Amino acid sequence: MKKIYVSLLLVVVMVIAAACGSNNSGNNGNDNTSNNNEASETMTIEHELGTSEIEKNPEKVVVFDFGVLDTFKKLGLEDKVVGVAQAGVIPSYIDEFASEDYANIGSLKEPDFEKIAELDPDLILISGRQSEVYDQLQEIAETVFIGVDTENYMDSFTENVTTIGEMFGKESEVEDALAEIDDTIASVNEKAEEADKNALIILANDDKISAYGPSSRFGIIHDVFGVPAVDEGIEVSTHGSNVSFEYVTEQDPDLLYVIDRGAVVGGESSAKQVVENKLMERTKAFQNDDIYYLDPEFWYLSGGGLISVQEMANQIEESLVK
Repeated sequence: MKKIYVSLLLVVVMVIAAACGSNNSGNNGNDNTSNNNEASETMTIEHELGTSEIEKNPEKVVVFDFGVLDTFKKLGLEDKVVGVAQAGVIPSYIDEFASEDYANIGSLKEPDFEKIAELDPDLILISGRQSEVYDQLQEIAETVFIGVDTENYMDSFTENVTTIGEMFGKESEVEDALAEIDDTIASVNEKAEEADKNALIILANDDKISAYGPSSRFGIIHDVFGVPAVDEGIEVSTHGSNVSFEYVTEQDPDLLYVIDRGAVVGGESSAKQVVENKLMERTKAFQNDDIYYLDPEFWYLSGGGLISVQEMANQIEESLVK
């Protein structure tokens, strides 16, 4: 009887131990599930080219747009970038992205699809120049269009940087940077009203010039910073409206803003030499020393980033203070 009792007791202990082990295993599974759910938290992004669902805090990001890269730099996210369009000119203020630490994924207009596929990115961020190859990039990894809408500049810019902040848990940093930009914009508008001067924006491309007005690529000067346009009827076009120096003298703006394309794409001539000719000496802008050469790295190569938009606002503010 004693042997039977001991045997039964051992069976009961084994059953209880097995049950406890099963419960513990179940708890561990629940913990892992909870951790996995936290690690794979997703967000849905509606953009110009579609709707994307991505995992938050992606580890490997391919970035084409230089304005987005400067936002990554501002937020301390350089280590998340694995590929950059290095087959071209990268702005000097973000020249760390030209190093061998980042893979060369081709140019802004001609991506290296094979290299991008080798990187096996979690996310690809594009803007206008890559729109035509969106479907091809989408086949490699989730691709999000995050370019700026020039007709609705500040709203689209704010939405873009807020989205990036949400992706990487940098919401408060984005909020602080946007607040600083808003303060500068308010100051620029105040100074523009006090100055009461109209302006013309031209892009100098070697010996040719094109004009830009409201809602254009550089229309932020009029639409956001509050500097009135001398000509409200300039056709909105990516490449601007081809004009002559006779046109500029006829418009005779108080302020002339010049963006020197040649300075950043290997052009041979200086915008200053081209623009400040005998004909232009008749204009108020020339006579009053109100011709301003805006930094083409911010205005032509990038723009739309937390660093570049702040610098763009700073430059226009400086032009209004004499």
